[in-house]
Amino acid sequence: MNAETGPATGPSHRRPDDRPGTTGHGLRARLSGLGLASKLMGIGGLFLVLALASVGLTLWVTWQLEGGAAAVNEAGRMRMQSYRLALQLQTAAEAPHNAGLREEVERQLQDFDASLALLRDGDPSRPLAVPWDETTRRNFALLQQRWQPLREQALRRADRAGQTPGLQVDDFVHEVDRLVSAIEQHLAQWTTLLRTLQLLMMTLALLSALVLLYVGHVLVLDPVRRLQQGLGRIEQGDFGTRVEVASQDELGALAEGFNRMAGRLQDLYTGLEGKVRDKTARLQQEQQRLRTLYETATFVAQADTLQSLAQGFSRQLRHIAGADAVAIRWSDEATQRYVLLASDCLPKVMVEEEHCVLTGDCLCGALPGQAVAQQLKVIPIVDAGRPAPAEGGPRRVQQHCERAGFRTLVTVSLTWHQRVLGEIELFYRHDAMLDPEERSLFEALASHLAGAMENLRSAALARESAVAGERQMLARELHDSIAQSLAFLKIQMQLLRSALHDARPAAIEAALDELDAGIRESYSDVRELLLHFRTSTHAEDLEPALRETLSKFELQAGIRPGLSIHGAGLPIAPDTQVQVLHIVQEALSNIRKHAQARQVEVRVDTHPQWQVTIRDDGRGFDALGGPPDDTHVGLRIMRERAERIGASLGLESGPGGTCVTLRLPPAPPAPDTSQLTPA
Repeated sequence: MNAETGPATGPSHRRPDDRPGTTGHGLRARLSGLGLASKLMGIGGLFLVLALASVGLTLWVTWQLEGGAAAVNEAGRMRMQSYRLALQLQTAAEAPHNAGLREEVERQLQDFDASLALLRDGDPSRPLAVPWDETTRRNFALLQQRWQPLREQALRRADRAGQTPGLQVDDFVHEVDRLVSAIEQHLAQWTTLLRTLQLLMMTLALLSALVLLYVGHVLVLDPVRRLQQGLGRIEQGDFGTRVEVASQDELGALAEGFNRMAGRLQDLYTGLEGKVRDKTARLQQEQQRLRTLYETATFVAQADTLQSLAQGFSRQLRHIAGADAVAIRWSDEATQRYVLLASDCLPKVMVEEEHCVLTGDCLCGALPGQAVAQQLKVIPIVDAGRPAPAEGGPRRVQQHCERAGFRTLVTVSLTWHQRVLGEIELFYRHDAMLDPEERSLFEALASHLAGAMENLRSAALARESAVAGERQMLARELHDSIAQSLAFLKIQMQLLRSALHDARPAAIEAALDELDAGIRESYSDVRELLLHFRTSTHAEDLEPALRETLSKFELQAGIRPGLSIHGAGLPIAPDTQVQVLHIVQEALSNIRKHAQARQVEVRVDTHPQWQVTIRDDGRGFDALGGPPDDTHVGLRIMRERAERIGASLGLESGPGGTCVTLRLPPAPPAPDTSQLTPA
């Protein structure tokens, strides 16, 4: 591949080293039809075959050398055995009374026979083989001829030990030496061949390295260098740079990709300024949209009433959308009518006559189901010159839009969780077309408005629910305390009338005493209720409210109560705190009214579950039989309050005092976060 510089459409400019007549270019031309991997694998495979052949030949020569060396060792062993046999027979001649000479000689002769057979046949389990040729075969035949008479002579002399002279083995050893010399001559030739092969392998390795370096330079390094030069020119801003595609391999494909990239960069650079302007304008639009959304979200978050929210939103939306008029309508639960909630620049006649629009009576007001399915609609308004719609159509209300000069109506449905809250209407005196970004902006603004309207409605419902809850609590408190006392007074009043009618002075006096006691009890209950209603709790700590309650009890009863808090448990909910305080206050009220106690102790245990114990040393009463009379309803009220919060109320009473125990349900266990992994 050769680098070229210059415009994409102009003539190419070659450097001096790009001439096609060079050796490297010729090699690339001959190999241009193959892939880069095929080229490298072919060259590498050729050298691999040559290297494997050289190594195999070297291993074969080495095997022959090792076999010949083993044959030389075996022949030398025969020479040593022959001398050993002659020495043994000579020793036997000097000491003829050797009983085991025959067996020893036969064993040694068998070793000779085995050595000859090993030299003749070779050993396939290890490299031992005689390099056979005419000389070695002749010498081995002479050796075998010398061996047979020598073997018979050794047996005869072993039988007649001491009667014959020793064995002569010089001729046999001479034949062994001749065989060894012939084998060594062959080994010398193999050694020379091995050295020659090693030199050839070194030469082949050197030539292979040089050829691979050259081929790598021609096929890989030089094209990569040219690509790098072209890339450097691209980095310098010369986007007209191109490289010549001189092959069809991977580097040729890379050169084609480089040329396409350079052309693409040149095209991009040519139209860059226009694209930058377009992108800048788009970013400004996005920035304006984000600013609009932020300002709208800030406004709807600060609005405190539905009317101010709708009126302010309509003014902002008219400026944002560039509309001639804006109207915001509120829908009923059944989506049967749309009531005008706020408007901006809407003609007065339309405000008065279209204050309430029935669904389907006008272009405004989507039918049930349409608002959710199609949140934004662009509706062209029928001109006065066009044919009037059929009887029963939306002509009556539509005429107001035509007389006001409006030509296009854009409606955006106000939906919240698939529920229609109302509709935004944008009026234009020209044909308006909305792009996708404007549609998305209007729908986002409508979503903000719907969320704010729903939040205001939820807040109003919450306030109403809180007021209703307070009223229910007051009614429950009055029913549980004063209503019981008034019912008792009513009974006593009936008894008083009956006594007056029958002229019974004792019954009259008793009824008056009961009425007096009941009135005082009612007065005390009213004070207790006022005390309860003024009691405040603390979101995290119950102790300040308890101390305040005990302080009021001390002022009323003249008894200093004790308070002890044990444990460090989790705090209880505020509504539960209120009920706990009321139960404690009711218990203290009973102590003040009936117990005649001198000491009062309040103990709070927060772990493992909350438990409040109120103990006094008063006169007590029969806990199983209930309070002394039915006018004392405090215990029943305490039990009802405990049931509301799922607690249990225990009561122990006797001559030594009374103990009231309030046990709250155990708190749910904290979730185990040890097995959780971060997202």
